[in-house]
Amino acid sequence: MSTKEHGAGAPLVELRQVTKVYPNGTVAMRGVNLRIHPHSIHGLVGANGAGKSTLIKILAGALEASSGEILWKGQRVRWRTPADARTAGVAAIYQHIPLVPTLSVLDNLLLGRRGWWRTERRHLAEIERLLSRVGYTIDPLVPVSELSIGQRQMVAILQALMRGAELVIMDEPTASLAQSERELVFRLVRQLCREGQTTFLYVSHFLEEVLHLTDRVTVLRDGQVVAEMETATLSEEQLIEAMVGKKLLSRRSGPPSGGQEAPILLEVAHLHSPNKVKDVSFTVRSGEIVGLAGFLSSGRSEILHAIFGADAEARGLVRVAGRPVPRSPVGAVRAGLALVPEDRTRQGLIRDWPIWRNISLPDLAHLATAGLIPRWEREQERALRAMSALRIVAPSTAVPVDSLSGGNAQKVVFAKWMYGPVKVFLLDEPTVGVDVGAKAEILELIRRFAREGKAVVLVSSEFEELLAVAQRILVVHQGRIVAERLAAETSEDELVRLASGLARERQSSGATPLEDEG
Repeated sequence: MSTKEHGAGAPLVELRQVTKVYPNGTVAMRGVNLRIHPHSIHGLVGANGAGKSTLIKILAGALEASSGEILWKGQRVRWRTPADARTAGVAAIYQHIPLVPTLSVLDNLLLGRRGWWRTERRHLAEIERLLSRVGYTIDPLVPVSELSIGQRQMVAILQALMRGAELVIMDEPTASLAQSERELVFRLVRQLCREGQTTFLYVSHFLEEVLHLTDRVTVLRDGQVVAEMETATLSEEQLIEAMVGKKLLSRRSGPPSGGQEAPILLEVAHLHSPNKVKDVSFTVRSGEIVGLAGFLSSGRSEILHAIFGADAEARGLVRVAGRPVPRSPVGAVRAGLALVPEDRTRQGLIRDWPIWRNISLPDLAHLATAGLIPRWEREQERALRAMSALRIVAPSTAVPVDSLSGGNAQKVVFAKWMYGPVKVFLLDEPTVGVDVGAKAEILELIRRFAREGKAVVLVSSEFEELLAVAQRILVVHQGRIVAERLAAETSEDELVRLASGLARERQSSGATPLEDEG
């Protein structure tokens, strides 16, 4: 099976000069052209922010394009809702599988089917025929909550087939799967294409999967198609070069302020959490910025949450300045850890609270009389100090944070931790969703933390950003640290290759052989 067999024929679906501009002015897609031929597996790749999610949502009817047109089987269409796309024959399977855990496999497979009359015996027979056709075995009456993640992914594919989908969009389908479960998904996708009934758009950060599975690959960068090639003619280097482009790196950080003689502030040993983090060990010295490079669902954010005590299942040892840290966020804060989460609106801020209350929250004990009653004038003084130092643009400290721009809201998250007893900063995508000016200010703030002798662990989807700010970079793939590089001795190309699994290297240094204390 290959696109060569049907490449000359009419595409199943085609995008012509599709552009998407969001109400805030963000241009997510710029004149995208895409042709997906019947009975093929078409890969879609690109770095975070390249426009993949927007393209998927437009094809699935969850978003309308600002301009351009969509052709389905040669006819121009306009899908205003996901139901419109499903009726036409498009099914989207997202990374977070949209199944109802309290319902059985049978009931989930029948979700969305029109008609009130259902006969369990007839539908069970229909499902058994489908399972026999794809060569998969599962109990249709078992609750979805009792299934593994891999089994749920298979149920989502079966659900699409039950609805008669001709185009199945798979968004990061194997991000949470074990290798054996991945092979099941691959086998089913190939088989359905061979049968000539189903076409797939396969979106993945795992480049080795894309090269192994697909017929053609489209590469997005900055909202534009920069390459489309037959996979058989594509090398790893060509794919990475297309994804990364020729952007120049910003100025790089120098060595840690204290060098190799600086004290170790953060020690992580044998950190583990089921299906998230796998035996992670590393150290960070005073004045050092260590980057965690990994793609979506690589485990990079989960490592930060496990260090901070926000993952109740995590096990392993975390020390700050030589002292073990209790496994709870309260214990982490008291030990000198600060977490700036990726989702600032849900995890980093209380949106309807004013600026001053958000800034005071982590350090109320030091702003209170006898550690009990917060003093308003102290809280105001700290908020004003932070607004001046970070150039937070707002009429007053009483402004609710949900009325701030993305950059100013992110600065408030940083301000929460700036004046407390923080020794180690854990920063998860601190510049996501902010404009260029705010990004530059935040990156300079991170450098400032290091100059002041703090230890920083930085997660960023933009590897160029890590190279510009960090001294040392740990590459995360499937919950493990698979490589370590000095920022001055690596490149964006190499980091993409390591993070995507195209090259493997075990962690070489930075770990401290500590014993797990619980």
